[in-house]
Amino acid sequence: MSIRAEARVAVIVQARMSSSRLPGKVLMDLGPGTTLELLVARLRRVGEAADLVIATSVEAGDEPVVGAAEALGVKVTRGPLHDVLERYRAAAEEVRCDGVVRITSDCPLAEPTVIDRLIAMWRAVERLDYVWNTREPRTFPDGLDAEVVSRAALEAAAAETREPYDREHVTPFVRDRPERFAQRALALESPARGVKLSLDTPEDLATIRAFVERVGPDPDLGRILAAAGGGSTAMAAG
Repeated sequence: MSIRAEARVAVIVQARMSSSRLPGKVLMDLGPGTTLELLVARLRRVGEAADLVIATSVEAGDEPVVGAAEALGVKVTRGPLHDVLERYRAAAEEVRCDGVVRITSDCPLAEPTVIDRLIAMWRAVERLDYVWNTREPRTFPDGLDAEVVSRAALEAAAAETREPYDREHVTPFVRDRPERFAQRALALESPARGVKLSLDTPEDLATIRAFVERVGPDPDLGRILAAAGGGSTAMAAG
C-alpha cells in the first residue's frame, strides 16, 4: 500500500470563455463533441482521483462554461478571472482534497493513464509536493500536459506569491523552488512530439479536429502516440 493510499485527489480543470487567441475554445465543436465534453469524458476515467471539478471565473461571460459543466454533471467552482492560483486554492479547499491534478481546458485529449501514473508517483513518496510531465526536453505531445501538486504546496504558493505570472499559471512558484518543494518528473522513454494537441489558435482547432477524426474521440495512449509520431507507451520517473 502506498504511503498516501488514503489521500484524496481532485482533478481540477481551469476553464474560461475569454481566451485572447481563440475565444470560446472550451465549448468549440471538435466533431464528436465540444472541447469540454471530450475532456470530461476522458478525465472521468482517471481512477486515482475522487473528484472532478471545473474551476471557472465569477465573470458573467463564463456562465456558458457553468451551464455546460452542470449539464455534464460536473462540479463547478468559481473565482477570480486572472488569479487562477486562487481559483485552484479555493476549489481544493471546497472539495477538501490533499492533492490537486491541474488540467487546462485547452487539452481535450488529456490522457487518463498518464494522470493516474502521476498521481501514483505522488502517492508513493509522502514528502513529494509536485510531479509533472512537461520538464524539458519534453517527451509527451503538447496537449497531454498534467501535473499534481500537494494542497499544502498550493496553499503556500497562494499565500506567498504576488507575481502575476505565478498567479496566472498556478504552479511556477512551486516548480521553481525544488529545494523547498520536493518534486519528480515523468517522461516517455520514446519521445512523441510530432503533433500539437493543445487548443490555442484556429490552426490548432483544425489540427485537433483532423486528429480526432483520425484516432476517434477517446483514443488510448498508444493510439495517440502512434499518431503523434512516437512509439512505446513506456514511461519513466526522473
